[in-house]
Amino acid sequence: MFTIFGFYKFKKIKYLKKKKFFLQKLFTDYKIRGTLIISKEGFNGTISGKSKDISLINKKIKSLFSITSYDAQNLSKNKFQPFHKFKVKIKKEVVPMGLSISSKIQKINHVDPIKWNTLIKNKHTFILDVRKPFEYEVGSFKKAVNPKVKHFREFPKYLNKLDKKKSIAMFCTGGIRCEKASIYLRQKGFKNVFQLKGGVLNYLKKINKKNSLWKGECFVFDNRVSVKHDLALGTHFVCSGCRNPISFKDKKSKKYEEGVSCHRCYDTLTKTQKSRFRMRQKQILLAKKDGRKHIFQKEF
Repeated sequence: MFTIFGFYKFKKIKYLKKKKFFLQKLFTDYKIRGTLIISKEGFNGTISGKSKDISLINKKIKSLFSITSYDAQNLSKNKFQPFHKFKVKIKKEVVPMGLSISSKIQKINHVDPIKWNTLIKNKHTFILDVRKPFEYEVGSFKKAVNPKVKHFREFPKYLNKLDKKKSIAMFCTGGIRCEKASIYLRQKGFKNVFQLKGGVLNYLKKINKKNSLWKGECFVFDNRVSVKHDLALGTHFVCSGCRNPISFKDKKSKKYEEGVSCHRCYDTLTKTQKSRFRMRQKQILLAKKDGRKHIFQKEF
């Protein structure tokens, strides 16, 4: 069993290269996989490993960055290791938006999952899903609006069109994208901006299915692909052709070919690409025939 730990923190950080080197060695020593992005404004990561190792890594990360807590965090369990390897990346921003974040940001408008239900039931609340379109298709809150922005850096163009008089309730997977978006809106004069504390992952973990206003599953950026309530493994897969999530229903399409294409990419892939993907799939099937289970294979 593997523990998956997601976390982020906005904090002024120095000596990024030295910290990157330390983290790379740390992850190697404790066989940790996942991705951690560090920048001058903070860090954001999702990592996975054995429970005792994640607990130790958590303490070492807090010590390295001189913090006592994260802005948001979430823990879940999974039968298989959901990451191929570990990556520590240095970037200008933890979320690319062209907006520098101060470590003194106020989180007065973070709404916990129970109060969130009350907030979004109000017919006057504008519910904004700040995630990418393919994430929205996997699942979202009822009546939530997705601006269909493919790159977060383009998001301000959409935000500038919103009505300042309305209450805006925004959410994303773990909370960090909302953090940036809500700060941007407040700087633009928006007064009633709220964000789901800890994101959808926190909501699905703390709200049972009976009382939930979430419809569908939540896409995650690892080999679990999607999760359900209580962060249980979801039912989605990833298309080998376009890397977008697909459901069991999508697999029934005539344009779906395992390991090659789905209804989204069938008409856009070239013959050369399809041929290459078929060769790759053939090798996967041969490995399975020989009894060699793929390390990232989902089980149902």
